[in-house]
Amino acid sequence: MSLAFTPSPNIALLRESVTIAVSQRAKALKAEGKTIIDLGAGEPDFDTPAFICEAAKAAIDSGQTRYTPTEGILPLRAAIADRAREGGGCAVDLVAQEVVVSNGSKQSLFNACFCLFGPGDEVLIPTPAWTSYYEMVQLARAVPVVVMGDPDHDLKVTAEMLAAAATPRTRGLMLNSPCNPTGAVYSADELREILLLAQSRGWWVISDEIYRRISYEEPAPSALHVASARDNLVVVDGVAKAYAMTGWRVGWTIAPRALSQAMTAFQSHATFHTASMAQHGALAAVTRAAESDAAIAAMVAQYRTRRDAGLAVFAGTPDLPLVHASGAFYFYFDVSAAFPGHAEPGSAFASRLLEEQGVAVVPGAAFKTPNWVRISYAAPERDVVAGVQHAIALWSDLKR
Repeated sequence: MSLAFTPSPNIALLRESVTIAVSQRAKALKAEGKTIIDLGAGEPDFDTPAFICEAAKAAIDSGQTRYTPTEGILPLRAAIADRAREGGGCAVDLVAQEVVVSNGSKQSLFNACFCLFGPGDEVLIPTPAWTSYYEMVQLARAVPVVVMGDPDHDLKVTAEMLAAAATPRTRGLMLNSPCNPTGAVYSADELREILLLAQSRGWWVISDEIYRRISYEEPAPSALHVASARDNLVVVDGVAKAYAMTGWRVGWTIAPRALSQAMTAFQSHATFHTASMAQHGALAAVTRAAESDAAIAAMVAQYRTRRDAGLAVFAGTPDLPLVHASGAFYFYFDVSAAFPGHAEPGSAFASRLLEEQGVAVVPGAAFKTPNWVRISYAAPERDVVAGVQHAIALWSDLKR
């Protein structure tokens, strides 16, 4: 007798990642022989710096291929703590035992959500936000609470907006700066006000800083460097974006020791540790600061060139609502005028753009903002310019 699959309550609300689905559709069309400009993936298009790869190879050659501690090798955790302390703030007394290395920042975020939140808890999520935040909170049996950002303020939220959305069940808050999908960056003063509110209310704050080193006008501040205390703070970071190491799967949390111990225990039963040789590559990335800083600066300079080239195209259509991209590598714009009355203008627009123009972008419905569309400029400049040109042309034609 065959047994039909019935999802467990643990995953009853789980949805496929839209960003991954867009990438898969683009690849399928390419396989059919169609020319596709893929501006959907949130992945650096640069190679990992050679000195990092060499360090990983050396680790393999020297036999560093066995199990490591669940929380990661001590030299890497110590190096992460050292780099975090350099910015001052409430990180000055940070020690390696408060760092947990995981299989990418995605697992780090999940570890924190699963260990902090549970049934009946509400978690505030400034929106738009990366699609997995909502799913992770739900997988922890908690309730994600959408707090819509202000379109006149680059879709960012304020402490006042968060306070208005809170209830007695509010347990935590998820922050992301620079933001995916918008590219907006919270200033130190904006972060400070939000962190003070969370501290006064007894909320946990999970600050996702994976894009922090990719910023343009001003350095993006870390919560560790502006918060007055970190007893309610979890900072998530990793090597994926800034160091062009997405496939290496090395991320980490910086959190109070008791929580770090709980996340280590949880991880020990879920995935154990990230790959030993990947950890040694990450160790080189974090400790060989001069080489890393030069590599990151070169990549960020190219992102900025692409951003500016795309912005120059957008400038010709000033009535198209666009978030100013101060960090990360995304453009975010509102296409609702092209589909008046449509439930998901961004999805309709993205579908037309891919099928008719051969440009893959991500609809804003993935980020709980169905009127919007995300374009990634982690792609060659010519593709970024061509993709933006196609998008604006389609929007202008549909808007008539």
